Amino acid sequence: MTTRTRPLPAHGTYARGNGSPGRREPCPCKPCRQAKLKTRKRLDVARQRGHAARVDATTARSHLTLLRTTMSWSKIAEATGCDPRGMQLLLRGARTEINRTTHNKILAVQPAPTPSPGVYIDATGIRRRLQALGAIGYSCIYLANRISTSDARLYLIASGKQPTVRYVLARRIIAIYEELSDTPAPKGRSRTRAIRNAKAKNWASPATWDDDTIDNPQARPEWTGHCGTDRGWWTHRQQNIPVCVACDQAHAQWKAEHNHLPRSEFMSRLSASRASASRRGESIAHDGRELLAQGFTYEHAAERLGITLPYLHHELRRHPVAVDEQEAAA
Repeated sequence: MTTRTRPLPAHGTYARGNGSPGRREPCPCKPCRQAKLKTRKRLDVARQRGHAARVDATTARSHLTLLRTTMSWSKIAEATGCDPRGMQLLLRGARTEINRTTHNKILAVQPAPTPSPGVYIDATGIRRRLQALGAIGYSCIYLANRISTSDARLYLIASGKQPTVRYVLARRIIAIYEELSDTPAPKGRSRTRAIRNAKAKNWASPATWDDDTIDNPQARPEWTGHCGTDRGWWTHRQQNIPVCVACDQAHAQWKAEHNHLPRSEFMSRLSASRASASRRGESIAHDGRELLAQGFTYEHAAERLGITLPYLHHELRRHPVAVDEQEAAA
């Protein structure tokens, strides 16, 4: 095994004149000694003026973190002219100080408008899209065949075991989601298994997500139209939808706020809160009719709304179209 040796710096440079402790002796020639003395004098003058050659690396590390959201290491190295290995050490916190020149080079580069294909991005929105497609019957095997990747990779992303994903793969998943999210998978064993798996893991369907917030880690799926409230908790129970964390917390808070009331008054308030959720049926019937008017079948409309087909029929019968709605439609 041979060890690769670095070429010596050119004569007349500070690196050659100063040498490298433990690796290379300083060059005694006149050009190298002059370069060393000139550089040291310049550094001393800069230090006395308050412009030290080395500065704290915190600002450069923060900016480098921002650059990494849209740029690969090769792109950053090309734009800054800095060694990628040194910048990786800086980002990991192995270097607390860096040369002022390196600091200025890093800060001068702005993030790319769109991520490079090989950059890893947060997988939150991609995971939610895969789960939503699973909730309407699309298996990881089917999706993997459509976007030319492995089903094992998609399963890792959908299950949350892979927190980041390459931007090029993310764009393909987003494209297939936009294509399929309005159309449930064709009937078959694959669809049945995918839906059963999604229900067991409480994966949210496309109807529960807003396209503008699906990538926001703080956003929550809107299962009932009132998630995060006590009314949402009762709606979950009435529609036989697994209760989400936000509604569970809201119901627990409601009970804590009303626990001081006498038992009779507490039960009266509880009944009123439960009754308020029943008005959700009016919204189900209204949204269902809109989907039917757009050409959706009853089954597809029910899946789009995230409810069962019998429940949709039940609400349509309970809330017939109003006269003013008929006139507006006419």
